[in-house]
Amino acid sequence: MPVFQVLMLAIMFLALMVEVKTGGAGAGVILGLVAAGVFWGGQYANGSAELYELGLFLGGILCIIAEMLLPTIGLLAGAGVAMLLYSVAMSLGGDLGAVGAMAVALGAALFVFLLIVQHLPSSRLWNRIVLREQTSTSDGYVSAVPRDELVGRTGIVLTELRPAGSARIDGKSVDVVSEGRFVPKGTPVEVVSVQGNRVVVRALPQLNQ
Repeated sequence: MPVFQVLMLAIMFLALMVEVKTGGAGAGVILGLVAAGVFWGGQYANGSAELYELGLFLGGILCIIAEMLLPTIGLLAGAGVAMLLYSVAMSLGGDLGAVGAMAVALGAALFVFLLIVQHLPSSRLWNRIVLREQTSTSDGYVSAVPRDELVGRTGIVLTELRPAGSARIDGKSVDVVSEGRFVPKGTPVEVVSVQGNRVVVRALPQLNQ
């Protein structure tokens, strides 16, 4: 495995991650450009890289920069990363050895990035990639609309409960589940409990056939 090329790749990947995290704050830009220049200069000098591969690499960088500046939904960043990886893989030979070298470089860059990520400012692109807020009940987020008011209400089974089905309660169709037994269509039922979206009903004994 070409150790020098892997090292240059790791530096480039790390610089790219830092730029996505900081939104072009300048951290690691110079180091990344130097590493890219050394990598591509060496690859072109020994005949391993073509001009179109270098063009793809530069195009990928431009797509990622545009993603940082424009309010898009990540398409440019995805295309940019794909262009970067493809151009690098082709310059390394486009075989399994190239994939292995890129994987090692990416792993090393990711390891270093995770060590420093907490100390870097966040960009808009990074905030779109990483979910930073929690949806808690105290903030008004609920996983299901409370339906506790249904407890004690009665209705009629609209579909056979095996044990799940639907029943008409207070003039509305409600998805319900019986207490583990089959309940025929048309049977009067009573809501005995509500657990989130789970509405549990019981056939009324006096009317159960």
